[in-house]
Amino acid sequence: MDGQLIAFTGIAAGMVTMPGADFAVVVRNALDSRRAGVATAVGVAGGLLVHTALAVAGLAAVLVAVPALFGAVQLLGGVYLLYLGVGALIAAVRRTGAHTDSATGPAAAPADGPAALLGTARSLRQGFLTNALNPKAPVLFLSLLPQFVPAGEPALPRTLLLATMVVAMALVWFPAVALLVDRLGNWLRRPRVTRALEATTGALLTALGGVLLIELVLA
Repeated sequence: MDGQLIAFTGIAAGMVTMPGADFAVVVRNALDSRRAGVATAVGVAGGLLVHTALAVAGLAAVLVAVPALFGAVQLLGGVYLLYLGVGALIAAVRRTGAHTDSATGPAAAPADGPAALLGTARSLRQGFLTNALNPKAPVLFLSLLPQFVPAGEPALPRTLLLATMVVAMALVWFPAVALLVDRLGNWLRRPRVTRALEATTGALLTALGGVLLIELVLA
């Protein structure tokens, strides 16, 4: 592996693992079930795949260069994060008034059946939209990927490799987070802990959505 790939691996790993909206959504859904958490994680990786594909194809430059298009993505992203954040805060309030077993919390949903499949699809969609509607991602990939293409080397194969590395890291990191949350399930699903996590992730998502909308208004 050359020096540029090593440097990119470190930067991309830090970028993928940095706590943010993706992390918060994966943790929140993993509290419901392992399946929901992993589905959300796969959805996040799918969103990253969209961003990296746009960057490789050169379409990210079009998105960034057209203010109306970029603003529309920012508006949708901000509203969606607010929707998820407020939903998590409401869930935390509802849990406060619910009477559940202090050790295990609410009973787990059935592992199979139409309801479980719908829940998995919803989690997958939430992960995908949370990442795909992030307006910062196109700017980041547009500015980052070209820096790691050696002079004189064809850009397409190299950027495709870099994009694949980012998506692969996401497919490792976010499912690992979901599985860790599930592994700690007996403790994390205690009513007080669950409420605290719901409230924390809800506040984070609401704040991130609010920042996007404020930036859009002030732009």
